[in-house]
Amino acid sequence: MRTPTIATALGRPHNGFSIVRLALAVAVVVSHAYSVTTGDAAAEPLARITGFTLGEHAVNAFFAISGFLVTMSLERRGARDYALARTLRILPGLVAATLLVALVLGPALSVLPLAEYLREAELWRFIRGTLTTFKSNAALPGLFPHNPYRAPLGTVWTLKYEVLCYLGVLAAGAAGLLRRRWSALLLTGGLAVALVAAETVNPDLPKGLETSLRLPMIFSGGAALYLWRERVRLWLWPLLGLALLCALAQGSVLYRTLLFLGETYGALWLCLAPFLARPFLDPPADLSYGTYLYGWPIQQSLHALWPGASASLLLGPALALTAIAAAASWYAIEAPALRLKARALGRRTLNTIEPAGP
Repeated sequence: MRTPTIATALGRPHNGFSIVRLALAVAVVVSHAYSVTTGDAAAEPLARITGFTLGEHAVNAFFAISGFLVTMSLERRGARDYALARTLRILPGLVAATLLVALVLGPALSVLPLAEYLREAELWRFIRGTLTTFKSNAALPGLFPHNPYRAPLGTVWTLKYEVLCYLGVLAAGAAGLLRRRWSALLLTGGLAVALVAAETVNPDLPKGLETSLRLPMIFSGGAALYLWRERVRLWLWPLLGLALLCALAQGSVLYRTLLFLGETYGALWLCLAPFLARPFLDPPADLSYGTYLYGWPIQQSLHALWPGASASLLLGPALALTAIAAAASWYAIEAPALRLKARALGRRTLNTIEPAGP
């Protein structure tokens, strides 16, 4: 049987987007088990092997999937529907998480009395900064004073890049660039060259610069795979070839770029693999966003309550509590927002594989 194109695989009644994104969100929680308890992300075994943590690899895959799905969303819906869909997918869950952490978790675990906690300007700066600039290193008054990291919402920083990429897709659509498939390839290639050049100039590439090149490159790579869906086939050999090139290039200036491009193709290959195209792997509840939002504050809380416990000991309870919080977020906040979106767009239902921020 001939290897299907991305377009053919996308036409199946089921795919693996939901289950893969949930697995990636869980991977972020697993990864943070090390950094929350030790304050050192490099303590994670995968970081020593690949140079990047499991969480960073998961975020890379998130951005590849998001670039693919968001570009599809704009092409199918148009600008107005796209903007409304993106806003209602991201904002309600973020607002709820921010207020719950600031006004419920904070007072419950802060070392300050409630009245003093509520008077602190730091509390309101936290709410404002999280909701307007996706600030992830902001602390709350008297909360987690002895944890390696004080920030209670340490994962929301990726939403800044996600929203910027959303706006980039909207601008590209308005300029007609989505009808010129080469534009996404040129952008991906240009960012790849910029990343290699930056590392050539400075081998100790600052993390902020690497991130500002890495995430848009991966996102645009996912967009390019969607735009070229009729031509690109889901072969395994390019994935194996990229993995081999990464192994050979480790330690060189090409390693990061090859790794990120390989993860871009690999994430979409996995989502569209036939063995994941099963109805039971495409559930109606999308818990990935809630898992991503609530995993960190739950892990921070567990470490504050049991500071002597190891990462492996706290991981099980963290995953269980995160699953409960994610389910509550889905059924109480995210699903109603999706229904509101469906009504606003004049549709009875909307597919729940809409990407939310990684």
